[in-house]
Amino acid sequence: MSQREFERLAEDALPMRLAAAANRLDKEFDGIYERDAIEAALEESAEALSPNGVTPYVHILAERFTRERLTALAYAEGRLAKTAPQIVFVSLTGGGRAQIGAALLARRLGSAVDVHCAGSDPSAEIDENVKAALSEVGIDISEGFTRPLTSEVLAGADVVVTMGRSVGEVEIPATTRHLDWRVGDPAGADLDEVRHVRNEIEGRVDVLAEELTGGSQPI
Repeated sequence: MSQREFERLAEDALPMRLAAAANRLDKEFDGIYERDAIEAALEESAEALSPNGVTPYVHILAERFTRERLTALAYAEGRLAKTAPQIVFVSLTGGGRAQIGAALLARRLGSAVDVHCAGSDPSAEIDENVKAALSEVGIDISEGFTRPLTSEVLAGADVVVTMGRSVGEVEIPATTRHLDWRVGDPAGADLDEVRHVRNEIEGRVDVLAEELTGGSQPI
């Protein structure tokens, strides 16, 4: 089977797979959002995650992304009570610095926070050296994916961490705390440089984690 035939099969199967995902999300968000709104968000997520054509796993990623978006929106609208602070890391592609920051903070604080990462101009893949550098410290992001930055996730955030000027303008709500971390960009860098970026981010994550758990003053 050629690659094109494989892609066509994935595209043909997408409506059925998205319908199954909508059924699951409809149960999860019963009484919070109507089915039409869930289906619209799911289709929008699938389109955003497949700018270059449908991939075999886009329905899985779209379901995960839609769940994140709807949960964040429900927090922002007061439809759900937050169980933990919402922290969003934003980099240019969402496949480098944001992934590193989110992964390190999630490892440090676990269920004490809900951590998201996104890109202001997301690429399709996470940088392989980013995966390798995180694997060295015991973090597996092999199932991670890059996400577009959405208004819902920003609206539900308690803290937004942007990774330098390259992310461009990010419309952060007035009630949301904003940190800007000027760190190197690991995209396309060799593994030693990515390790250096990882270590720099880890130092900042340690300080933020202490603050979020009441261990220090705001940074």
